[in-house]
Amino acid sequence: QVQLVESGGGLVQAGDSLRLSCAASGRSFSAYAMAWFRQAPGKEREFVAAVRSGGTTYYADLVKGRFTISRNNDKSTVYLQMNSLNPEDTAAYYCAVGVWSTVYYKPSGYNYWGQGTQVTVSS
Repeated sequence: QVQLVESGGGLVQAGDSLRLSCAASGRSFSAYAMAWFRQAPGKEREFVAAVRSGGTTYYADLVKGRFTISRNNDKSTVYLQMNSLNPEDTAAYYCAVGVWSTVYYKPSGYNYWGQGTQVTVSS
């Protein structure tokens, strides 16, 4: 059974940093793309960052330069280092895994999802 478990969320102040982790189990994901999405109340789920199996990374414009996605294939884990957080980053953050496609920025491009971890940034 495939399972993705996120951790690392919390309540921080503007300007602070957080590191999210997502541990995958149930199968090998080394050949898959791994990504982070986020969803704020009343808004659609939006793309944050993705990393391909070979390590190539992609970012949403809103987080480029502040967030860094990385992965450890030996541990089947994907990370999201978030720096210079601001209140607009407040959302539930979800990790996702799927076969790489040109629609990597859409939720429909991923087969497996975690349960989410809440990030709240106060001003």
